Amino acid sequence: MSTNTNTVSSKEKFSAYLKGVKGELKKVIWPNKKELINYTGIVILISVLVSVIVYILDLILGGAISFIIK
Repeated sequence: MSTNTNTVSSKEKFSAYLKGVKGELKKVIWPNKKELINYTGIVILISVLVSVIVYILDLILGGAISFIIK
């Protein structure tokens, strides 16, 4: 039986993973403060709009189901 001499320890795998993460984070183009504020506002606005649409659909469908059941 032969033994595998090319084994890599868990510590070495984790270290290589962290080096890869660090390399990928260097490639990221981070937004400046103005862009970050704009993007955050857009996300909040879209979230509010979607929640209002879902609420209105819930009222309409709930009323329709109540009408059908009665």
